[in-house]
Amino acid sequence: MPALDTNVLVRYVVRDDSAQLAAARRLINRCVGDGQSLFVPVTVTLELEWVLRASFGYVKDDVVQVLSNLFSAAELSFQSERALEVALQLYREGTADFADCLHIALTTEVGEQPLWTFDKSAAKVAGARFLRLR
Repeated sequence: MPALDTNVLVRYVVRDDSAQLAAARRLINRCVGDGQSLFVPVTVTLELEWVLRASFGYVKDDVVQVLSNLFSAAELSFQSERALEVALQLYREGTADFADCLHIALTTEVGEQPLWTFDKSAAKVAGARFLRLR
């Protein structure tokens, strides 16, 4: 199964470079036509969320919508999809950032809890605990 890098997904979502968007669409259409889905590593998903916010100014609600749409796309297969969906829900409902929610969801998925953190927002998420200095 072919895999996608963050920059291909960014072009597909943001549509800021017509040549790269066209190439991304051709690749996706060709794979779908061949009956293949495209694999998206969890690290690419994490980077995509960051790029949308940091480079393109997407607000939380927009990021949630984009990721939700991608997760439901039949042509894409996400690594650790269940953990990503849990992380997105935690992110949607709380104050922790998506990366922290994903860390918590991934550790929960494998039964390794709690996730100890100095991040007070992350520590409010079920599955995480605040590590006190004393």
